[in-house]
Amino acid sequence: MNIIPNRKIFYWLSGTLIAVSIILFAVFGLKEGIDFTGGSLLEVEYAGTRPDSETVRNAIAPLGLGNVLIQETGDTGVILRFRDVDEQTHQKILGVLNEGSQASANAPGIHQKRFDTIGPTVGRELRQRSLLAILLVLVLILIYIAWAFRKVSKPVASWKYGVVALVALFHDVFIPTGVFVFLGKFYGVEADTLFVTAVLTVLGFSVHDTIVVFDRIRENLKKGAMREMLFADVVEMSVQETIIRSINTSFTVLLSLLAVFLFGGESVKYFTLALIIGVVVGTYSSIFIASPLLVTLHLYSSKNAEPIKKTSK
Repeated sequence: MNIIPNRKIFYWLSGTLIAVSIILFAVFGLKEGIDFTGGSLLEVEYAGTRPDSETVRNAIAPLGLGNVLIQETGDTGVILRFRDVDEQTHQKILGVLNEGSQASANAPGIHQKRFDTIGPTVGRELRQRSLLAILLVLVLILIYIAWAFRKVSKPVASWKYGVVALVALFHDVFIPTGVFVFLGKFYGVEADTLFVTAVLTVLGFSVHDTIVVFDRIRENLKKGAMREMLFADVVEMSVQETIIRSINTSFTVLLSLLAVFLFGGESVKYFTLALIIGVVVGTYSSIFIASPLLVTLHLYSSKNAEPIKKTSK
């Protein structure tokens, strides 16, 4: 596969996905979980037969909980999300759910697995800190790559490696976000602090993959035998030398994530999904976006590709 000569195809595909993600985000926005909006989350498990969601909704309607989101988990579990409530209302909800169960008279109808409540002020603070964490990670990655490649000055300045890596990382953030906007709009999937954790994890994984390719480019630039090659040819060869390693590493990670997604608990299902999307997108960007973009940036700045001179160690 000739990656560098066909880079326009990869740019078009990535540009389309990013554009769709931005449009979805601008029109619908992320469906934020109670971590960011404030509210309460109650997860219960029925000892007997679980009633359907509409029955549960009608049972708790007189309590005035506002818009209640009900999500069935497993065979007998239910997760309810509603406005912030006090302990008295919390106990009333448990009482109503217990009365509506079909357990025996000598045993409680439901078992509470967890109850979390977050005030709106805390939710806003978590949102701000999450955005700050993502931006800070991106800036630090840019600084680190520029420093790590500081001895590589020809034909591409070290800071350009950092800029290219940053562009690829934005690509890796936008696409999973767009997927979760779609899932939130049509399937009620919420983005919470686990989603932010997944994004930060993907950033780390993706930049590691990108640096592996960049480091091979750097090593090839230092070889005296390479001094008559064009920069695009050096990058193409470097990508070809690392592509199998990148794909194999990502594939083994995906196998583990798929196992967790298929057989893990409901609470980590969408966290794992975000990681799966991020790993796939991150591997793609490292190979088909970051390296070709480095060549495009070089061609744009130099106008003409020139033979690479031997760089000093």
